[in-house]
Amino acid sequence: MVLLGSTGSIGCNTLFIAKKFGLKIDALCANKNTELLNRQIKEFSPEFVAIGDETKAREVNHAKVFAGDGGILEMIDAAYKEGMVLVNALVGIAGLAPSVKALEKGYKVALANKESLVTAGEFLDISRIVPIDSEHFGLWYLLNGRTPKKLILTASGGAFRNISFRKLKNAKAAEALNHPNWKMGRKITIDSATMINKLFEVLEAKWLFNTDNIDALIEPKSIVHALVDFIDGSTAAHLAKTDMKLPIAFALLGEVKEPILSAVNLLEIKNIEFHGIDLKRYPAWQLREILLEKPHLGTVLNAANEVAAELFLKDKITFTDIASYSLKAVKEFENTRAGNINEVFLIDKEVRSFCVQI
Repeated sequence: MVLLGSTGSIGCNTLFIAKKFGLKIDALCANKNTELLNRQIKEFSPEFVAIGDETKAREVNHAKVFAGDGGILEMIDAAYKEGMVLVNALVGIAGLAPSVKALEKGYKVALANKESLVTAGEFLDISRIVPIDSEHFGLWYLLNGRTPKKLILTASGGAFRNISFRKLKNAKAAEALNHPNWKMGRKITIDSATMINKLFEVLEAKWLFNTDNIDALIEPKSIVHALVDFIDGSTAAHLAKTDMKLPIAFALLGEVKEPILSAVNLLEIKNIEFHGIDLKRYPAWQLREILLEKPHLGTVLNAANEVAAELFLKDKITFTDIASYSLKAVKEFENTRAGNINEVFLIDKEVRSFCVQI
């Protein structure tokens, strides 16, 4: 197995599952956390290692260290063996080129990097991608090969789901990073608070399940991860505890026949509530329909959001500005569409240039 993003939350959970089931780790890749990476190297003895931040390469305790974006692609090439799985848990558009490289090489890709499908879903071989995502895992689990009438994702509502509208504009990054249900990376936690993460998941679902009939509801406890409406009038729901080890295990093993999590105790939960997504609190959600109609705009949305989220984390814009950046960029580039993977990267740069001038 090749694991990209080994020091993040998905990466660490992947290594937990690998150790539990005795899966061999052939290669590890981290961005810059060399302290944790070195501990992982010592425990799992990978043949190859890559570090995204080239200035950190000398800190890595390994004989075969690849560095930088180009080095990650070289490692993917060097580590490949027939039938191998690559877990892509990199953050942002930086994960797209590794996804493309891995699919071209022949890997099965266990994908936690949402941006790969969001920005370039039409150019990727979906048949060799398995999502590491609680919502899409839940949908897959429920569908079991059947044809759905409607797919329904669930959202936690993020850190600001109960904050007054008056306080939203002045909300700080530290507050946005305090997710009520999940322990996730900084970027995805911000995206959860804006509901842009759920827009990403809508696009992922479109590519993975080949349907446009996709919506979302807020379920504050994050116990229900997905629902499916069927043609016969029935609705099925997937319930599980808030732990990514379950979708990771299925992505790596294909089928799991022993306990990964303890079962949900319905008596402890007592009640489950669903709420609609309020456009006043989550203005970016108004993009759902246009993204389903024009999924190539995922490239625009992702670029604008990456710029805005980073500016917010640096206290250079307000929380409510994040959605504004995305809305303005989608309007500006509504008729811009990539014809191939290379053009995806060009559009990404163009959108970023536009956003830094807002």
